[in-house]
Amino acid sequence: MRRVLVLIFAVACLLNIRVEAASRIVKVLPHYLDLKGRHALSPSLYERDAYQAFLRDHAKERSAIRMNVQWKSDLEKSPNLKVRVELRGTKDKSINTKTLEQPASKNGWLTSWTPVEISGDQYREFGELVAWRVTLWDGETQLAEQKSFLW
Repeated sequence: MRRVLVLIFAVACLLNIRVEAASRIVKVLPHYLDLKGRHALSPSLYERDAYQAFLRDHAKERSAIRMNVQWKSDLEKSPNLKVRVELRGTKDKSINTKTLEQPASKNGWLTSWTPVEISGDQYREFGELVAWRVTLWDGETQLAEQKSFLW
């Protein structure tokens, strides 16, 4: 009797396994860009992180924020696929919001990267980045979402 119950439980667990989502946002990397448009001085990840810390502390050395979004979708050939980035920032004790969209096109074998950038006058008016939310859309249908802790 015990073996039958264990077998039924095992089959129930196997049938309950969820299939991985067809679309997802794998990673979001917010990078400050310096006055020359660089996010790092060398290809080293350690150097990139050190330079990003420097840019965080020295606002006058920054010219933009670029959100590098890594995503994966079974609908990669859809012409309506886009990445939407919503940003919240502060400047002069006021909260600013900005929504940016970028067409998402397949550019990798397993996953793809889409950069979304806010620069120039928009960046200067935006202020300091506080929170962000990134969503992947197919037309008017939201496929995936990832957001920062403070969103």
